[in-house]
Amino acid sequence: MSRIKVDLHDIYNNSFAIDKALNNAFEEAIANKITEIEIIPGKGSGQLKKKVQRFLQQPHIKSKFHRMENDSKNFGRLFVYFKYK
Repeated sequence: MSRIKVDLHDIYNNSFAIDKALNNAFEEAIANKITEIEIIPGKGSGQLKKKVQRFLQQPHIKSKFHRMENDSKNFGRLFVYFKYK
């Protein structure tokens, strides 16, 4: 298992559930040394993607991952990469 997939379509209007899903994905990735999380906020108006990006910019979250990329082929998808020593 080298990737965790987090689809936020079903919980788009529940801020607490979004934060919980993202936190759980980060905890699982770090615990199992998974190198990639795929986050799918969807295309929509872009508000959910902005919320995810704000979540990722928090200092205590930002320090946990190596880099974040927007999918060049699909606007509604982000990738978060981890680097382990």
